[in-house]
This record gives sequence, structure tokens and C-alpha cells, in this order.
Amino acid sequence: MEEIGKIKKYAKITSVPIIKDEGINFICDYIREHDVEKILEIGTGIGYSSISFAKSKEDVFVHTIEFDIDRYQQAVRNVADNNLMERILVYLCDAGTFETSEKFDLIFIDGPKAQYTKYFERFKNNLTEEGVFICDNLSFHGMVEDLSLTHNYSTIKMVKKLRKFIDFLKNNEEFDTQFFKLGDGISVSKGK
Repeated sequence: MEEIGKIKKYAKITSVPIIKDEGINFICDYIREHDVEKILEIGTGIGYSSISFAKSKEDVFVHTIEFDIDRYQQAVRNVADNNLMERILVYLCDAGTFETSEKFDLIFIDGPKAQYTKYFERFKNNLTEEGVFICDNLSFHGMVEDLSLTHNYSTIKMVKKLRKFIDFLKNNEEFDTQFFKLGDGISVSKGK
């Protein structure tokens, strides 16, 4: 899958969730405008966003974490097909146990939605001084604003955790957060 379009098509056919166009364009613009060089991504999926980040600027290096072995293997193939093995490191593990002492200009949280607060707290010390957290899916298909859009118990539970995470961001004394109604809802959090 050399081209990003082929990865998008594969994701659609196989129902693998990937970031919406508005969201990926926003983050890639942010990478270029703020001279981001080092990124930690939580939730690789099949590598669509990490490949997009690496292609947005030639000096971008991405560390990305995936828990699901099938998605991990597909991501590694996609990264290799795009000749980005030297700039994208894909880890097969649970982000909740991932350890690193490295510092990142951008930490992108797009893994299990119920774990967003945990990941934010876990990796906040891995940000550079000017670094930011960017989180996706804060609208979760409109369900965060309107819970009546689902009747699935586990989805309702997860959406309630996303709402708590949004409150956590709004009331955080260490970070200022901006919210954007782009894609599926995006936040950008920067240390105060």
C-alpha cells in the first residue's frame, strides 16, 4: 500500500477507523507551522496517521504504539511500503505500560477512548517545553454532545468517560486546551 489513498481505501473496506480528513489536515498543518520534529502516537491503527505525519515534513520522526497484533502487522507493512522505516518506529504493546524517557514535540492520543485521561497523565512529562497533546474523537460521531445517538451500553459508558476527559482538560491547572470542531472533534493542550 504505497500511497496514502490506498491505505484510506483499505481502512474503509475493512472498517478500520482512521482519522477524518479535516483532522489529519489540521495536525499536518500544525506539524509544519510549529516545526514539530518528534511525535509519539498512541493508537497506530494501520499506520495512516503516522505515515501522514512523517510525509508532512522530511525531518519528522514518529514513535507509535499499537496493541492489536493484526493492525500492528498491517501498520508495519504500510510503513515499509512507504519507505518510512527509518522515521517511524511501530511498537506492539499496551500504551498503559509503555515506558520511554524521550521527549516529544507532539503527543497524539487516538487509542482507546476510555483511557485518554490515563495516557495524558502518563505521558505529560514526555513533552518538550513547547510540546502539545493533540487528541482526536472528542465528539465521537456526535455522541459526546448527544448521548441519544446510541443505545449501546458499552458505547454510552465510553462516551461518558470521554465527557469526563473533556472536563479534565477544561479544568486542568497544568495545561491550556483549545477545542476544535474539526473532523470528529480535536483538542490541542499546551503546558501553562
